[in-house]
Parts: sequence; structure tokens; C-alpha cells
Amino acid sequence: MHDGSPELGLVLTGGGARAAYQVGVLKGIAELLRRGGGCPFPVITGTSAGAVSAIALAADPAHFRRAVYAIERVWRDFRVHHVFKADAVTMVGSGLRWLLALATGGWLMHPPKALFDNSPLWTLLRGKLNFDGIPRGLYKRHLHAIGVSATSYSSADSVTFFAGQGAIEPWSLAFRCGVRAHLTLDHLMASLSMPFLFRPIALQGQYFGDGAMRQTSPLGPAVHLGANRLLIIGVGDPDMPGIGMRDPRLEPTFGQMFGFMLDSLFMDQLRADLERITRANQTPGARRIDWMIITPSRDLGEIARRHRRELPRGLRALLRTMGANNSAGTQLLSYLLFERGYTRELIALGQSDALARAEELRGFIGGDCADRQRVDGAA
Repeated sequence: MHDGSPELGLVLTGGGARAAYQVGVLKGIAELLRRGGGCPFPVITGTSAGAVSAIALAADPAHFRRAVYAIERVWRDFRVHHVFKADAVTMVGSGLRWLLALATGGWLMHPPKALFDNSPLWTLLRGKLNFDGIPRGLYKRHLHAIGVSATSYSSADSVTFFAGQGAIEPWSLAFRCGVRAHLTLDHLMASLSMPFLFRPIALQGQYFGDGAMRQTSPLGPAVHLGANRLLIIGVGDPDMPGIGMRDPRLEPTFGQMFGFMLDSLFMDQLRADLERITRANQTPGARRIDWMIITPSRDLGEIARRHRRELPRGLRALLRTMGANNSAGTQLLSYLLFERGYTRELIALGQSDALARAEELRGFIGGDCADRQRVDGAA
């Protein structure tokens, strides 16, 4: 049980397969804390792939290490076919449907709703996540609040669906709001629905997609839910390399542009939000928000390039056609490489990065917030 007013919040950003890095960081944190303890984060928020770990932690908040190890077991054995259908027949069929729809202007066949069919992910998460544990954790006060963000295609707002103890009020600000909800798999899948890749999800009479699309303040939900200290686990590369064009005179491929779009989607707003909070903390009388961020110490695109042959042949062919299978197009690859060789290396990297900052993490989780605000997250 958490005594007193909750302060410490955990923010898990989006990033597709890169979210395996967050699992590694959480594993490192679990090893730094005493065995048998509850979740040290009374407030948890997640967006897109980060929302999966957020829900898993909130569903078993009385047993932090057990929850983290359960998440790790899933990510260690991930294969692309656990997330979306990527066999050769499905890939060829999808391509033919797109071509036929385009060639006939939609008369003979309507365009597919998305590039990939992610029904396998629905099945996997339905069997692995216990959403009933969330209200139980709130009732027993092992958890103060959990929020999952998605984007409304109707209002263009970033909507944080949250469950929390009674004192938390919904909020409504420019382009973002918080809505109290009984969280279900539909809310999580809405947050995971990357545009073009996965189809949108219907909730409360409207359609929602990936939570990062309109999330101008990724740290805002945790603050609204009561946190004034934030541990942020990001998935951005240390040097923010963008599309990685070695020769700026070369026109980028579709795959490179898509990777650049995903980088912008998942990382740019976080960096801007950290800068806003830092400025606000310097304003006399303002509510102070202390924060610590952990990001990968190595280039995840380069790690993905070394594992690209683990992908199913049909998906490799699609990425090669898009220009995402060479050294300059590895950003997109790093988001889609749901294969165990890659995810295990990211878990190991996250764990190593967390343990390298063991003293700093223990101090921050314990309440020592002095001089820990830096954007790059380097040790």
C-alpha cells in the first residue's frame, strides 16, 4: 500500500517493437528493489506499445517483480506472427487487394482498412492481461491511477482513458482530455493502433487510433492523475538521427519517410514536453515536477539492422520494396521487428542501462530529486 498522497509516476512512451527496451529497464528496476514489494509507481501512464506494460503493471500492482517478469516472458518470445499476420500468402493477398482497389478506384474492391491484420495481437493480449486486477488494485490502494492514451479521429483530441481513486477529476484542455473509464482490451488496442498499419478501434461511438498521434503533452496525463515526480522510459535513439540519410542529395524512400514519421510521432513531443516542464520549474510559485528519463544508450536502428533476417520472408520483401531494408531505412524496421532475437537484445540493453544508473534510480524512486533533470538521459 502507498501511504499518503501519491507522487511518483511512471510514463511509458510508444514505439512498437522498441518497447522491449522499456521491459528491460523495468526488469533492472525490479532487481534494484526488495523482493516481494509492490509497484513503486502509484501513477502509471502508457501510450501505444508502452500502454501494454502499463496495463500489465496496473493489473498486478501488489507484486511488482512478478508483473515485470510476466511482461518479460512475453517479449522474450515475441514473433511477428504474434502481432500481425505476416505469412507470404497474407502479404501477397494484401498487396493484391491494394492494387485492385487502386486500379479500379474502389469499384471492384474497397481498399483494406490497414496494411496489417493485427488480430493475433488481440488474441495474445486477451490471454495474457488481467484487466480485472486494475479495480482490485485501486480498491486495495496498491495503485492510485492508470491512464492509457488514444487519439480520437472524430475530435482530433488526445484522450486519456483512466481508472483511479475517487478524488481524480476528468480534465479538458486544448486538444487533450481525460475520461474516466472501466479499462478494457478495446482501450488498449485503440492506443496501439498505429495509423495505416493497424485499423482504428470503435469506442463510445467514435473511432480511435494510436495515442501518440495528437499527444502534444505526453507527460500531462501522469501529472493530471496526481504525480509530481516522473520516471520516463523512452525509446528514442541517443543522437535522435531521424531518417539517417548519409547523403542529403538522395531522395528518401517511402520506408525512410515512414520511419521518420514514426520517430516524430513517438519522440518529438516528449522532448518538447520535457523542455516545457523544465522552464515551468523555474517559474516562482509554479507546481514543481521533478523528472528522470532513461533512453537507450545505443542506436536501436543499428541493432534492428543486424536482426532483419529474422523477419518472415514476406514481410522482408515488403520492407525491401518500401526501401526500409537498407542501412538508411532501419528506423522503420526497428519499430516492426517483433522477433525474439531483437527483443531479447533490447531487453538486455534496457536492463544494463537501468543497472548502470542504479544509484540514481534508487535515489529518485526513494524521493531524491536533486539535479536529475536532463533531456538526453545519459548516465
